Amino acid sequence: MTLSPTPPTEPPAGERTAERPTGVKAFLPNDLDPTVFDEAFLRQLERLGVLMKQPVRGGLKGGRRSVKRGQSVEFADYRDYTLGDDLRQLDWNVYARLEKLFVKLFIEEEDVTITFLLDASPSMAFGRPQKLLFAKRAAAALGYIGLASEDRVVVAALAGRQARRQGGLRGSGRVFRLLANLSSIQPGEGVTDLVAAARHAAAMLRGRGVVVLISDLLDPGADRVIRELASTGSELIVLHTLSPDELDPALEGDLKLVDSETGEGIDVTVDLATLDDYKARLAAWQESFADLAAKRRASYVALSTDVPLADLVFAELRRRRVVG
Repeated sequence: MTLSPTPPTEPPAGERTAERPTGVKAFLPNDLDPTVFDEAFLRQLERLGVLMKQPVRGGLKGGRRSVKRGQSVEFADYRDYTLGDDLRQLDWNVYARLEKLFVKLFIEEEDVTITFLLDASPSMAFGRPQKLLFAKRAAAALGYIGLASEDRVVVAALAGRQARRQGGLRGSGRVFRLLANLSSIQPGEGVTDLVAAARHAAAMLRGRGVVVLISDLLDPGADRVIRELASTGSELIVLHTLSPDELDPALEGDLKLVDSETGEGIDVTVDLATLDDYKARLAAWQESFADLAAKRRASYVALSTDVPLADLVFAELRRRRVVG
């Protein structure tokens, strides 16, 4: 049996508070994970931030150090005065000592956009918990960290050949709107071209930020997806999500395996040797993604959907320096 959240309802116009809309049931404590998204869990998330390897260039002032020089209270450096510079930024104390004009530079803090790309292909409906449900819960936790840090959070579903992008959110008071937006994402029907959908999403990125791809990567062009998203200039985090039944299949005998997207089937005989070969190939497949991500300065994390969300955030992702 798979679990799917109830659809969201639209809040009253101008809603700015953290009122709880319908459609967030899948994110509240339940039999799959009774510890998450209660008040204590949210307070713990607020102590974290999504880490970036490099300074950022943003548009609005927020909580990140920028490579630009602005007019904040934190001094950064000097540069020589040039005609037209603001005279108020001259350091007269330095002029008194050196008889040369220097302009004071300051660290400017700017915002970051964290974009979550959720694979909504039919294969993500597999497993218990359903891979897409796990992806939504992981995006909700990381998204709340971003909201609490005053970052801008954007969610897009990858299905067919497109990315269905939702409006950006800012501030922890928008957490329930984030949950409702995630609840509205359902597995698509038919074949998903993950490369085309990711390329569509990449075209909508503005400036540098963080892109979090949550996918089972069951697409022949999955390596190209990582390459293209890593080339956007944003920092890429790949959460490779597979179900326990995919990681350790409990299969034996003569079976017909059916592709969930194309409907095509293949007859197989499963025995211990077959399972051993499958696990070896699976490990090599995951290792190839890890190597590719490392070469592209991206973060790659292989996950099972039965990992408790608290362990994912506070153990695995902190160990990988994704959050901290």
